[in-house]
Amino acid sequence: LTPGAPGNDAGIATLTNALMERMGRKGVTPDEARYLIRTNSTVIASLLLDRGDVDGMLCGLVGRYDRHIKFVQDIVGLRPGVSEPSAIELVVMDRGTMAIADTHVTDDPTAEQIAEMAIMVAEVVDRFGIEPHVALLAHSNFGDNDDPSSKKMRKALELVRKMAPDLEIDGEMKGDTALNESVRKRINPNSTLTRNASVLIAPNMDAANIAFNLVKETTEGMSVGPILIGMQKSAHVVTPAITTRSIVNMTAAAVVGAQDHQSGAIAAAPVAAE
Repeated sequence: LTPGAPGNDAGIATLTNALMERMGRKGVTPDEARYLIRTNSTVIASLLLDRGDVDGMLCGLVGRYDRHIKFVQDIVGLRPGVSEPSAIELVVMDRGTMAIADTHVTDDPTAEQIAEMAIMVAEVVDRFGIEPHVALLAHSNFGDNDDPSSKKMRKALELVRKMAPDLEIDGEMKGDTALNESVRKRINPNSTLTRNASVLIAPNMDAANIAFNLVKETTEGMSVGPILIGMQKSAHVVTPAITTRSIVNMTAAAVVGAQDHQSGAIAAAPVAAE
């Protein structure tokens, strides 16, 4: 469907009605719905995905990430039990593959959202064949600071251990502690991380995004992402800075995600909290 193309009036009317069903009580009027269907490719793709006309989608090449996320979340929806979506960036390097979250969605997630995010990220990297060793990052190590950020990450650890007791996770810890076994053994010989972390969960979006870009540029690693997690179907919002190679990688990720949703490999809900 090409917005505004001749002969598409019936398709536009169908999608306009579908958009009103989903967003008519979220402030969208019929006139605005018709305008969005004729001008906004993210809205169109989200509706086609939600209706089952397509199996996955990529959007976000033009415009602000948060605006795309809002349309995708409102139309496609979240997995049952998920309170907030998150974005993962994978960096493939000579030393291995690292996942960093949340790089794009939630400015300052709560401990509950951090816990939910950590479990969902572990699910994703496991499906990509990467063994999840999760580190909850902070500027402190294992309780040596009591500021709000450190306490938040410690609370998140407690929640994850209740919700997903088999997941290998520890924190709060600094970045070098997460990635250097000798430092980790010196700081806390009882750390439950058996290997250096393959998943880094940052306390806020600033920290995650900065860490990802520094790692990507200084290691010249290949990035895959942002991979949007927590959605009802395989929907992903990329950024205007994405390269052609990364679009190809994200297309592959979207296909794998669609297959996992259809096969049931992605559970209806990420965790079953007690």
